[in-house]
Amino acid sequence: MGLFQNLFKGNANVSFEAQPMTILAPLDGCAMNLGKLPDEVFASGTLGNGCGIEPNEDTVYAPFEGVVTQVADTKHAIGLESSDGIELLIHVGVDTVEMNGKGFKSLAKAGDSVKAGSPLLKFDKAAIEAAGHPTVVAIIVTNTDDFSEVNLMLEGAVSHGSPLLKLSK
Repeated sequence: MGLFQNLFKGNANVSFEAQPMTILAPLDGCAMNLGKLPDEVFASGTLGNGCGIEPNEDTVYAPFEGVVTQVADTKHAIGLESSDGIELLIHVGVDTVEMNGKGFKSLAKAGDSVKAGSPLLKFDKAAIEAAGHPTVVAIIVTNTDDFSEVNLMLEGAVSHGSPLLKLSK
């Protein structure tokens, strides 16, 4: 187990502290390898490398300092770019675009500058489940090809603000 895993495993008191080339966990839950996501497009890495988190809470926070590049009209997904060039998609649930925004509330808009830990969106996990969709949140580096490595730092219980993915140029 690496240094960060030892320091942050299960620590709910971790504060959001921006770190170079690092994506912090945007919410509490259970982190999983990309291949375990219940959506073939995400799981195959077609959109980029990353991971998933089965959520334990209903708020998604900025995983680094940067800019909101887009918010889906249905508010189920948000795009970000970090100050060090990481382009990230955070997608709440699988096939949740079909919910047409029901159960989702955007707390940020395209063009907003965000600090690590800024609230980005809220979602109703029960509404997603009631609509028959998996609730897993996909965290995808959409410009994966710009990096030599995108490594998941830990699997299992994760607290928002703890290091989740480490990238190398």
